[in-house]
Amino acid sequence: MAQLKLILLDFDGTLVDTKDANAGAYIEALAEVGITIDKQEYLDKYFGMRCIEFMRSVGLKSDEQIRAVRRRKIELYPNYFHTTRLNEPLWNWCKMMRELGTKVWIVSTGHIDNISNVMQHLNIANSIDGIISGDDVERPKPYPDCFLKAMSIVGATPAETIIFEDSIYGLQSAKDSGATFVKIKL
Repeated sequence: MAQLKLILLDFDGTLVDTKDANAGAYIEALAEVGITIDKQEYLDKYFGMRCIEFMRSVGLKSDEQIRAVRRRKIELYPNYFHTTRLNEPLWNWCKMMRELGTKVWIVSTGHIDNISNVMQHLNIANSIDGIISGDDVERPKPYPDCFLKAMSIVGATPAETIIFEDSIYGLQSAKDSGATFVKIKL
């Protein structure tokens, strides 16, 4: 591997354990429009899926309804921040590497507001160099576009990049980017 220039971190399930917070906020927001799913169903079938695909999978049809439920989930999400947990070993390593000059970016299918709000809550918002969210690319994970975009912005090659991921979609995206990648299990 060439000299490490860029670290790309998936957010949900990799850098931060947000599964309980996401589950709680989505379950509550969906219940308000008459859709009932339980926590285990969300975790087994939908966690890590892009929001739009998830909402269509549970039965929401119109873009207007999807936007409304998504906004409501974002409003409810802070009520569940107490359930989030930072991956301390990974975060400490990233901070050390950043001090040595390596850039650290978040690359997630999540919505920028959700990512930013959790980062503020965990007091890590000022310790990264950039964020690529699900809204920043046309083709989300499992396509490599999000990772390739971050590499392009920084000017790093796949050989100068390492990616940390947890989901099947993210791992496929990381593999297809050509960069070295590590599977994380929180």
